[in-house]
Order: sequence, then C-alpha cells, then structure tokens
Amino acid sequence: MQTIATNELKTMMKDNTGLTVVNALPEESARDAHIPGTPNIPLDSENFVKQVETQAGGKSKPVVVYCASSGCNVSEKAARRLESEGFEKVYDYEGGVKAWQESA
Repeated sequence: MQTIATNELKTMMKDNTGLTVVNALPEESARDAHIPGTPNIPLDSENFVKQVETQAGGKSKPVVVYCASSGCNVSEKAARRLESEGFEKVYDYEGGVKAWQESA
C-alpha cells in the first residue's frame, strides 16, 4: 500500500482511465462526504472485497481508497484489507474528502 496526496490523486485520475477510486466510509457518512463520481463501498459491508474487485475489474487494477480526512483511519484499514486479499496496486488517499474539498 502506498499513501498519496491530493495532487497525486488528481494526476492519477486525469491520466489513468483504469483507476478506481473508492469511498470506504459507511453509507450514511458517504452521502455527505464524497469525491464526485466515486462509488461508495463501505469497508464494513459484508462483501467489500468482492465489490471493489468487481468495480475495479480485477485485483491487478489500481485502486485508491479514501475516507473523510487525515484523522480517519477507514481508508488505511480498507487498503490493508485489499492488499491482504491479493490486490496488487492499492493506494490510500490519506487526506480524504476534507483535503479534496480544500483543494478545489
């Protein structure tokens, strides 16, 4: 797992059409806090790994997970879980929605 900053995520989203960016927050939190155009797949959902794999198109595809802010550890837990399940290119966007909104 690698951690990335806002500028890196924006570049990756612009340059990599195969990139999947996932909001790992619980559904009720994700309604208010999300990066536009990204799916919400809550870490605590029963089939989190399978849903991410389906959304990404396989475990070899790059996946970025994020949560609310740098004080939130959901994205780190999600990234570690995906790696433990065999995903090859996992990134943790530590700044989360807060950093994304502040950069707009």
